[in-house]
Amino acid sequence: MFKKIYIEITNMCNLKCKFCPDTSRKKEFMTVESFENIIRKIHNHTNLVYLHVKGEPLLHNNLEEILKILEKYNLKANITTNGTLIKDKLEILKNSKAVRQINFSIHSITQNTIENEKYLKNIFESVEQLKDAIISYRLWNLTTIKENEINNNIIKTIETCYNLVELKQKLTENDFIKIKDNLFINQDIEFTWPDIKKEPIIENGRCLALKDQIAILVDGTVVPCCLDNNGDIPLGNILEHTLEEILDNKKTAQIRKNFENRVITCKLCKTCGFLKRLEEKRK
Repeated sequence: MFKKIYIEITNMCNLKCKFCPDTSRKKEFMTVESFENIIRKIHNHTNLVYLHVKGEPLLHNNLEEILKILEKYNLKANITTNGTLIKDKLEILKNSKAVRQINFSIHSITQNTIENEKYLKNIFESVEQLKDAIISYRLWNLTTIKENEINNNIIKTIETCYNLVELKQKLTENDFIKIKDNLFINQDIEFTWPDIKKEPIIENGRCLALKDQIAILVDGTVVPCCLDNNGDIPLGNILEHTLEEILDNKKTAQIRKNFENRVITCKLCKTCGFLKRLEEKRK
């Protein structure tokens, strides 16, 4: 059993953030038929589905049907969103029994032309209606003084909204803070997405790909983890094969064995800033 399986229901986004590199793959939306075909094949392998790899999941016109399919197979969904479309999809999210958690990447406003006050107000108002979901406000962008200053303004707004004190100080001591029941804020350093065109930055490490997670791209390609932006490590296509066939093939087995032994052989993985960040935290 995997702790989670990522399914990319679209690789399209309505924003352009520098921390989230564009994909070279064809831009498309997964059909409802393909999504259910995939769910039929993976529902015995996990209890939790993340509805993204790249892309903004709230852009999908058939989000309601997708969530109903997850309900049908007794699966829960985690959704990571930039939050710009939350008002448009609020009723769908409120009424779905499949939605477990919603992560708002509120650091998106530091790199896009967004009216900060209105953007945050829409999110805060929507969150008050999402009573049954776990909510996480994410600020994963600690890289520059300018962005840190914008973060400080966001943090002050959150303090005012939720009657909090010294939130900034608390976040310097602990990067994950509970605001109230089912509502959290998480601040962290921006990581570098892996890219086979870059130089290696890590040679050994304990990666949880193929152990805790796999990812399925919008065209059905299965990859070891959610950071394979361009499908550089294809293991097979789940629309053409069973998940068991893909997990048992020679290529997958060798990559899994290498990960278990803390050996990184894939060129893409050697450029992974997220794994490097994890390894530094483990020291």
